[in-house]
Amino acid sequence: MTAWLPSWYKTEKNFLLFSFWKTFVKDKWSNSQAQQKFPSRKFMRLMNAFSARKIISTLAVSLLIISNSSTVLLANNVKIENPEMAEQDTSNKTVDIAFDLSWENSWYDYYNYDAVWTFCKYSTDSGTTWNHAKMKGNGKDPTGYSYGTAQSGSSFYTLSFIVPNDQMGVFIQPGSQLYSYSGTVDFHTVKIKWDYASAGLSDAQAIAVNTKVKVFGIEMVYIPEGYLYAGDYDYYGGAGVDGEIASGGASGYYPVYIYSESNALQFNSTTNYYYTGYYHTDSGSDDDASGSTFTVPTAYPKGYGHFYLMKYEISEGQWVGFFNMLSDPEKSVRDITDSTGKNSDSTVNRNTISWSGTGDASTTKENRACGYLSWMDFAAYADWAALRPMTELEYEKAARGSNWPVKDEYVWGDARVTKGTTISGTENGTETITSPSYANANWGNQTFTGGDGGTGPLRVGIFATAWNYYRRNAGAGYYGNMELSGNLWERCVTIGNQEGRAFTGTHGDGMLTTKAGFKGFATNADWPGIDADVSHGVTGAKGSGRRGSGWSETLDKYARISTRTYAGTTDTTRRKDAGGRCARSAPSDSSPNGSYYYYY
Repeated sequence: MTAWLPSWYKTEKNFLLFSFWKTFVKDKWSNSQAQQKFPSRKFMRLMNAFSARKIISTLAVSLLIISNSSTVLLANNVKIENPEMAEQDTSNKTVDIAFDLSWENSWYDYYNYDAVWTFCKYSTDSGTTWNHAKMKGNGKDPTGYSYGTAQSGSSFYTLSFIVPNDQMGVFIQPGSQLYSYSGTVDFHTVKIKWDYASAGLSDAQAIAVNTKVKVFGIEMVYIPEGYLYAGDYDYYGGAGVDGEIASGGASGYYPVYIYSESNALQFNSTTNYYYTGYYHTDSGSDDDASGSTFTVPTAYPKGYGHFYLMKYEISEGQWVGFFNMLSDPEKSVRDITDSTGKNSDSTVNRNTISWSGTGDASTTKENRACGYLSWMDFAAYADWAALRPMTELEYEKAARGSNWPVKDEYVWGDARVTKGTTISGTENGTETITSPSYANANWGNQTFTGGDGGTGPLRVGIFATAWNYYRRNAGAGYYGNMELSGNLWERCVTIGNQEGRAFTGTHGDGMLTTKAGFKGFATNADWPGIDADVSHGVTGAKGSGRRGSGWSETLDKYARISTRTYAGTTDTTRRKDAGGRCARSAPSDSSPNGSYYYYY
């Protein structure tokens, strides 16, 4: 799989401090102004490096560790080799899980970075049933975690480990740089710690022959803390036509300024302050009326606080990896090939997932974004992975950053969109879109030529190529998240009704519901769609919505950042063009260190 990274960035040795960039570039120019009006090549290079972000097109990796097996595990440019249950500490009730870790085109700078959310499942009955494993310790680089030994080809000489307070997993991210802000990660004997005592296992059970451990990794992007503007900026009128929120009353055209997580966000019909919103209803009947007075509570994640967001939409490979860990009753509930979904085990709308009704599901296109996910399916995946849904305000933050809105903009920062039509190469994770030039989105119900053809989602990250020097050409959001406009609708939590606003951002606990007749549902009581009987789990979708558009939509306006046509629409169906990506609130010590080097 190829990666978008300007060739000059790989070789340039003259770096300027981020503070200089922030003072003279980011705070004074919008994306479109910066890309069109910069007076010097050095300024353009600086904007490419930090505003356009360093887009990486490698998929999430999933690895399997069974007892002391030694296996090479590869997912595109990410390799995890020689995994083993390395050492048991009976005093602290932990087992070290060690492996060699490498991936290409990683980045870490003052502003943000990529990381792998790593979580474990364990079984004490040789893989018949699985439970979520907790990590030992919390915070940054807890005792006993080790990055092992940096190899000669590594651009970084350390890794950092961040274990959140709930200990449901660990973020593994690049640490100090040797030569640049980006490059190859290559370490041997990386160690993380499984706290088996938290599961009630004895010393003997933890290392018994029938005890198995699987480790999963999902590639994430760190979104830093900072203000945002939600809504469009339509000076000539039209604000709210597609549900965009605004400030300044019913005829206001300014966006809403969000400057804190600790302050509730007010909406009413009269106040003209730019930090008080006017709500425009969407196209459905499930959200509040235009001009309604309500408060988005303090606990609702509003996009100001820092968080992690999946770099890509859930892929077919990731969905199958999740599905195959479920019990038979859970699988029957989460089967997207049944009559409520694609209704086939053959390829339909480019979805290749197949399940016979017993055993494991399969896919022939692990890298392809996974459609046919209902809100309940998506919520179950998020809970199982110890993540959470993103809110629609977090969607706008990931797409636009802290920039002032550009009228009718897409996630790459301007109002131009180019639909891809031609796939080049065999669809094995290396295919690209070659026509038209600078295509950056999948929309319009396009029937593709080349590759596998047909209509449907493309592989995640497909528009990120070595020759795409700008966010616009790569189809990238401000911080490096891919396909936030087009490909598949993003399932989000709405601000448009009380069920959505009740969301407090709790994370999944790795386990789904177990009640007879209701197995396989997300369990979080604050998530949209939670049943009146909480033990039934998330069986509905009220409080959710969707943003960003999908491949089958023929109106490009749905792919704009601020369009909210279906932001509060209750949808329990397995839409062919709907998927999603998960988020996680960042621990307090997740911010980059901000160390810099000069090279001459």
